[in-house]
Amino acid sequence: MKLALKIDVDTYRGTREGVPRLIETLKKHNAQASFFFSLGPDHTGRAIWRVFRPGFLGKVSRTSVVEHYGIKTLLYGTLLPGPDIGHGCADVMRSVRDAGFEVGIHCHDHIRWQDHVAGKDAEWTRREMQRAVDRFTEIFGETPKAHAAAGWQMNRHALRLTQQLGFDYSSDTRGTHPFIPTVNAEIVACPQLPTTLPTLDELMNRNGITPDNIAQHILQLTANPWATGHVFTLHAELEGGKLLPVFEQLLSGWKGQGYELVSLRQYLEGLEGILPRHEMVMREVDGRVGTLAVQGNT
Repeated sequence: MKLALKIDVDTYRGTREGVPRLIETLKKHNAQASFFFSLGPDHTGRAIWRVFRPGFLGKVSRTSVVEHYGIKTLLYGTLLPGPDIGHGCADVMRSVRDAGFEVGIHCHDHIRWQDHVAGKDAEWTRREMQRAVDRFTEIFGETPKAHAAAGWQMNRHALRLTQQLGFDYSSDTRGTHPFIPTVNAEIVACPQLPTTLPTLDELMNRNGITPDNIAQHILQLTANPWATGHVFTLHAELEGGKLLPVFEQLLSGWKGQGYELVSLRQYLEGLEGILPRHEMVMREVDGRVGTLAVQGNT
């Protein structure tokens, strides 16, 4: 019974401060995980334009963005130049691999990908993904084998590129179980390992859920195991920061429920049989703003 931990690293601060804390915590609990890095400039401040999207202000107020990300990060790309994460934090990234954890691509420029990829063409998409591949190769001395899209944002060109760029798997979607994705009836030969559980920022301060009871809420969702296990996505800026105690509660709780806490690669290697095919569709997910890449019907 496996539960895979997928760690999205979005920002310079999350890489420099959150990642080392998470490594220490995972080692303490004898847990594995996969880290997916933003590899180019930190332009978090440009997310201010999302203020015009329905629901964005509500999410910001619920999740205490300033508290978790810090004022400086929220000015990167606007009043402050955005630091280059790959150049400034390459040592931290390599330390993750050297500590025995899986590493992969999240994106090159997180805000650029998350806010624009859904409507972009093949050329734009390939350029952005290639930038991330090139920077990853520069940092780690080998080509990447796994991809997890920023903000679960994809288009059909990006989905095809997961196969063309030689990834062993991708975790770009939300869903219920691993699958082989299709787009416009075209099979993409790169398994998708979707996030199956809600994230902390999707649940926080909604429906009576607070930092004091959020871990228990998630543990209730995993109390009855699914045949294919679970994938939980956490963020270096949240669980590697103020919400680290909540993450420790989850780790202890999951071990108590009998889960083996694994990387996405270990999760993939433990799957049996032929994966079903499902269309990748764009759909709203409760607690998030806008549409995400979601596992559709067979």
